[in-house]
Amino acid sequence: MPLFSALQCKCALFILVTAATLAPVAYSQDAIFHANPTHTGVFNAPGVPEFHKVRWLFRTKGPVLSSPIVSGDSVYVGSTDHNFYALDLATGNVKWKFETGGRVQGSAVISNGSVFFESYDSNLYCLDAATGKLKWKFKTDGEHRFAAKHLHGGEPAAELMPDPFDFFLSSPVVANGLVYFGSGDGNVYALDAVTGYMKWRFKAGDVIHASPALADGTLYVGSWDSYFYALDAATGKEKWRFKTGEDPDIHNQQGIQSSAAVADGVVYFGCRDSKFYAVDAATGKQLWAFSNKGSWVISSPAIRDGKVYFATSDTGLFHTLDAKTGAPIFSIDFKHWPMFSSPAIAGDFAYIGSHDGRLLAISLKSQKLAWSFDTDGRKQNAATYTKEDGSPKYEAAFFDFFYDDMVSGVYKMFAIGSVLSSPYVAGSTVIFGATDGIVYALE
Repeated sequence: MPLFSALQCKCALFILVTAATLAPVAYSQDAIFHANPTHTGVFNAPGVPEFHKVRWLFRTKGPVLSSPIVSGDSVYVGSTDHNFYALDLATGNVKWKFETGGRVQGSAVISNGSVFFESYDSNLYCLDAATGKLKWKFKTDGEHRFAAKHLHGGEPAAELMPDPFDFFLSSPVVANGLVYFGSGDGNVYALDAVTGYMKWRFKAGDVIHASPALADGTLYVGSWDSYFYALDAATGKEKWRFKTGEDPDIHNQQGIQSSAAVADGVVYFGCRDSKFYAVDAATGKQLWAFSNKGSWVISSPAIRDGKVYFATSDTGLFHTLDAKTGAPIFSIDFKHWPMFSSPAIAGDFAYIGSHDGRLLAISLKSQKLAWSFDTDGRKQNAATYTKEDGSPKYEAAFFDFFYDDMVSGVYKMFAIGSVLSSPYVAGSTVIFGATDGIVYALE
């Protein structure tokens, strides 16, 4: 479609900024999901080597699945209560909140005084970061979760089932005046960061809820269609695609939820086919793959000093591998509690959330758990959903393979205050959200 026609079709979907702001602006990230545009998860901060206290907590009215980001003296985070919040970094007090028409389950990016995030109402929002005032919004072709028949072996087998484990929305990245994000409609979008006008979009074969990583003018992102894509950031043209596994019967071992990280010319990402991949960033050629023996990899990797860190789903393992070869360095077993959270590296520690309602601080020197923090949900409900050996007591939440029971079971397990949110490290504070509806700041 010609650019002029595309703009005509979209014109009713925008709230425009004043004409005085339409001069070109070299936008870059001030704060973003997983620390930087390449999503390596490394924070230049001392972190919390020893836990001392809760600095503050903030209660929303729904589970917090999105990951907070910090810019200046503000924390920005969305909730399933349909609101997006700006909180004071020192106190946790609300600076402003903005109500959307749906759940906010993706993380934001801050750039040049604007905050960009996606909501399940199918809009990407651009707000003034200082005031929360709407600058513009862009309507996609319709946000939705991955869906398939006989999903995870659920009944009735002929029914199309949205995946209850498709928790996150894509988090944007900004560069060269454009904001990029994926959507459940199967598109990667590139919008003008000042006006919201669509510059280009790329159509994949299914839902894109991973967050695109940006490196050297290329966007890297995976889809539920089983392909991982490299796109030219200026034009949206496909450079290459990489095929992962499929599961045509029950679609359990299929799809890319993990957001990629890029370092030293290599793209790293996990997949629900239970493999963790290292792919050449220039060519898309597989360099190595690490088998997780049937366990999903939803966690996005962190990379530093020639090592890659990630976690698994139902096997509940925190892995450290050699980034060049994929050879295991060490693993820590967390008793089969899934980890969808992504590790944040600061100093000599990795911080990651667990479905068991804890934030885990792992010493990278001793290769052991240094300390952990229990959410309010865990304190109240861990006994109900935990076996004596410390592993998940799924039989307390799931009763059969009927789809409705699968959905209700997922939310029953959320009562434990699961941490699916990825921690953000700001100075000597670690901030994250939990399914008990609370945003926590620890020091």
